[in-house]
Amino acid sequence: MTQLKRRVTVTVDPELVEAGNRAVAVGVADSLSAWVNTAMAERARRDEQLARLHDAIAGYEAEFGEITADEIVSQRRADQEHATVVRGRRASKRARAAKSA
Repeated sequence: MTQLKRRVTVTVDPELVEAGNRAVAVGVADSLSAWVNTAMAERARRDEQLARLHDAIAGYEAEFGEITADEIVSQRRADQEHATVVRGRRASKRARAAKSA
């Protein structure tokens, strides 16, 4: 982000103002403005990522056809079966089957 800032007036839910003020009080943010600026920057990055993902999926579907719900379920199962467990223990096949039912 640039060093030049623009002053704006916005209407914000009171709970969000309180959350920002708490972040300032505990030292997570330098100011309410900084906290809001960070939130807006994160949202802008997320929106850009979602737009790129949308474009990638649209390109894939244009070439190979629409991704079906069955394909998504099948891929999710394959991903779970091949996942590396980082915390805890991997559930047994019986527990995984009960969970997906």
